[in-house]
Amino acid sequence: MQASEQVQVLQDLIKIRSTNGNEVAVARYLQQLLAAHGIDSQVDEFGDRRANLTAKVGQGTDNRVLGLTGHMDTVAVTDPDSWQHDPFGAEIVDDRVYGRGAADMKSGLAAQVLALIELKEAGQLPTGTVKLIATAGEELGTPGAFRLAKQGAADDLAALVVGEPTGGNVIFAHSGSLNYEVTSIGKAAHSSAPERGINAISGLVKFIEAENKLFSDAPVDPYLGHVQHSVTVIKGGHQVNTIPASAKLQGNIRPTAACDNQEVARRLHHAIDLINHQSSYHLELNIFMDYHPISTDPQSSFVQAALTAAQENFPHPVKTDIINGATDASVFTVDHPDLPVIVLGSDAWQLAHQTDEYTTIPSFLATVKTYQQIVTNFFN
Repeated sequence: MQASEQVQVLQDLIKIRSTNGNEVAVARYLQQLLAAHGIDSQVDEFGDRRANLTAKVGQGTDNRVLGLTGHMDTVAVTDPDSWQHDPFGAEIVDDRVYGRGAADMKSGLAAQVLALIELKEAGQLPTGTVKLIATAGEELGTPGAFRLAKQGAADDLAALVVGEPTGGNVIFAHSGSLNYEVTSIGKAAHSSAPERGINAISGLVKFIEAENKLFSDAPVDPYLGHVQHSVTVIKGGHQVNTIPASAKLQGNIRPTAACDNQEVARRLHHAIDLINHQSSYHLELNIFMDYHPISTDPQSSFVQAALTAAQENFPHPVKTDIINGATDASVFTVDHPDLPVIVLGSDAWQLAHQTDEYTTIPSFLATVKTYQQIVTNFFN
């Protein structure tokens, strides 16, 4: 395919509105594109216009399977009037393609699909198998990845490439992500006699004070560093002259391999139990999202071969690095903790979810070539 045709594929994907849903439209587009180049794929719809897509290419004489994965959804556009470029217009200005998902991560997904097409068209199918895994809902709850994992999509993988935006850098480790909610149960009273009640908001304050120090002695991960943690949402009270009987907060923690999800949960439970035991407040903890960190030896042949491929194709210097963000790999590695994983895609992680999100055409085209080279090198 000509470069202009490859860019057109990216523009087509950006124009499909798949904000927190409607992945079926993206999946059907990709299915037709792959079919036009002789590649069969399967679309698994699971209601409410959600869908996953999988495809395989390769000779199969080498029994190894390399996975390429990307998600088809994007985050929402909350304030379209603040955009200078139509979020779904896929407008090209200079060397940039603008639109929601241009960076995160329709550029990576398009590049993965195009890499398979290019290998097929060039008669360079690998001796093993490359499995494309396009998921639904990565931005909100990862229902697609969980469904695929349950179906065994990752069971035969020898390694996995995630196409999130990295600016061509090879990410060999990323943190997990754990979301929790703390409910404080108090006792209502008139604000003129606060001693007759138990202020549920004050119970949350106790927890916030404890949370601030909760990981001060946590082990520092050699790659991911300190555990990142924040209280991000708080709700409580309904009337200004009434002591609130209930209040809630939510927080996010980024576990590492050195301080993993189990240890994070243990510390949270311990903090809650201590407050309940030592005060009149009653707090309840609910962990409602629990994604694990990933870590691959940066000196491994898989990481180093990917770095070489990126260095030979990207128009700017690239390196190995880490990010404090989760991907679908957190789901796929739950039952396969030793699965080698890298994250590599077009343009910078910092462009994701931003107003006037964009990817650059040179980086996008370099990503296509880099994926091709990773596939070829993996089986050689």
